[in-house]
Amino acid sequence: MFFAGVELLRYPELRGLPVVVGGSSHQAPKTHADGSHRFARLRDYTGRGVVTTSTYEARALGVFSAMGMMKAAKLAPDAILLPANFDSYRHYSRLFKQTVASIVPHIEDRGIDEIYIDLTDVPEETHALALRIKQAVHEATGLTCSVGIASNKLLAKICSELDKPNGITILADADIPQRIWPLKASKVNGIGPKAAQKLAALGIFTIGELAQAAPDLLQESFGLSYASWLIAASHGQDARAVVTRSETKSVSRETTFERDLDARLDKATLSNAFTALCLRVAEDLKRKGYVGRTIGIKLKYKDFRTVTRDLTLDIYTQDAAVIRRAAGECLKRVPLDQRLRLLGVRVSGLSRPDALSFTANPEQRELAFTVP
Repeated sequence: MFFAGVELLRYPELRGLPVVVGGSSHQAPKTHADGSHRFARLRDYTGRGVVTTSTYEARALGVFSAMGMMKAAKLAPDAILLPANFDSYRHYSRLFKQTVASIVPHIEDRGIDEIYIDLTDVPEETHALALRIKQAVHEATGLTCSVGIASNKLLAKICSELDKPNGITILADADIPQRIWPLKASKVNGIGPKAAQKLAALGIFTIGELAQAAPDLLQESFGLSYASWLIAASHGQDARAVVTRSETKSVSRETTFERDLDARLDKATLSNAFTALCLRVAEDLKRKGYVGRTIGIKLKYKDFRTVTRDLTLDIYTQDAAVIRRAAGECLKRVPLDQRLRLLGVRVSGLSRPDALSFTANPEQRELAFTVP
């Protein structure tokens, strides 16, 4: 809902309407001379893209993230369709996190719209602190947020989902049987669709039923390690600490094409997309303050087979031209006899520039970082 919330800041006239974010830039709203907008409708979409997100009104019609756009169009043909604007989402994400960090500095970043905060040593009463954070976030961004407060990360995550939108949920461990056990097992972060299906086949649908399940039955179906975790999670047990510092291991970008592309017939289109991905990865590296030496590519064929290749350079770089050349070398090692549905570029083996000596390579126009 975060992406949709950012779009509603730009187009407040869409509040209360079913809105789907996805598609491509040619579905952007048209602005009239009087400042009003003409929006594309989901029924007009053609292609095989997927829904990035949807408003609660669209979700009430059955449209959810990761759903195919054509399927969504059958469910909600009159829904408004907006293209995703990830630069804008990143901007509001930074505002959100900077605002919270100004109140409670030690946070764990869990993605563009989610964080964990360790309140163990914070003297302020938790409900009052949650209200203060929510108010500050709204003043800084215009967006609302939901807060879950519990004894550990697993329970806090569940609680943050219970009273959306714009809610505060505080859970004591004694409340687990009444508040948590009636929920679907899939509400536990870590129980995905496949695990939920296997549990359903065992007659286990809720977290409470999972908590009462025989350990031997779970172990037989899931193995010892995952079964042990399922039992602990169903009882609200989670020993993970809030991690306030972590290093990025890789930076990547990928794109799924509207139609399968042929390496020979669509050479220009593929080349432009390939170059654009390298440029975006280079921009991400510079923005995040990293350089890297291992350049990799990812291809997905029309039959959904995926292949990857990588190449480790003698230099550290954040230069798009260097990345493009290395990625091109990787591409030469991949069979291109099938049409392609996805292309991706990745840089790993990252380091901070200040940990390396900065030199200019006289044989190249670009600047690179070399190991001292």
